[in-house]
Amino acid sequence: MRAAIRQVARLSKLPADNCQTPVPLIIPQLTASSAGDAKQHSHVSLVHERLQQHGILKVRLSFSDPESQYLEQLVLSLHREHRHRLPISHSASRNWFWDVRPSSTTFQTANHQARSETMEDFAWHTDCSYEDLPPRYFALHVLQHDRLGGGTLSAMKAQRLIESLSPITLNSLMRREYGIKIPLEFIKDPTRRQIVGNIITAGQNGRPTMMRFRRDLVTPLTERASEALQELDIALKKADSQALSTVHLTAEDCPAGSIIMMDNRRWLHSRNNINDPARHLRRLRWDAVPFDAL
Repeated sequence: MRAAIRQVARLSKLPADNCQTPVPLIIPQLTASSAGDAKQHSHVSLVHERLQQHGILKVRLSFSDPESQYLEQLVLSLHREHRHRLPISHSASRNWFWDVRPSSTTFQTANHQARSETMEDFAWHTDCSYEDLPPRYFALHVLQHDRLGGGTLSAMKAQRLIESLSPITLNSLMRREYGIKIPLEFIKDPTRRQIVGNIITAGQNGRPTMMRFRRDLVTPLTERASEALQELDIALKKADSQALSTVHLTAEDCPAGSIIMMDNRRWLHSRNNINDPARHLRRLRWDAVPFDAL
């Protein structure tokens, strides 16, 4: 971690002409012709390679799969062939899958409604920022898209956001000076309600390229952490409207039968308000490792 923080200072001294001009974001796509593709070595390897290279992938299913059997088998194959760690449970009462759909009466965790179970928008975040071992990947299987024009899923490349921050802010965000609250619906140990950690960390190249973040859960623990968080908030608002930093996936882009996979550290995601109460996505998270692990 200290070496990565020192790297921030070195990067800030690079001449501007060393920086590459950003290009518009493009999401790679694959097609699965049958559930059996999830066991085919060539198909599984393509999924792994696309996630390694791009950190985001859309898969179109050419068959009905109401139980998400393809996705479950695919992650098992990634575990077997590419050493991805198995999926994590969502809470003390839920196993691998979590149904992302609005409900005002029935919740998947007793007496606690998750944000994903509402029709409200959900600001930029990464999943499980409150975990010591946040999952590296997550997938959303679209079982029913929003037929009324809402529920757009947006993705933002963390690296481009990070590059817009000042070296002083980067230095602070890479320090363990932030309290991260565990939402009530995702508490696994009733004696533990928050963790303390950093928001940004370095990737395999030693450069800061990865994040864990959900603003409503974060409390700065020092004055410099508070100042850094304010700059990050401003940068997020600017990046939100920039085509070079974000991509927006409407129901037309991701109809029922689509699966979106993301690297949970290299991409943030959000959604706007849901208009269709029948909108239904199924989520799976896997490959949980320490946030600072390279």
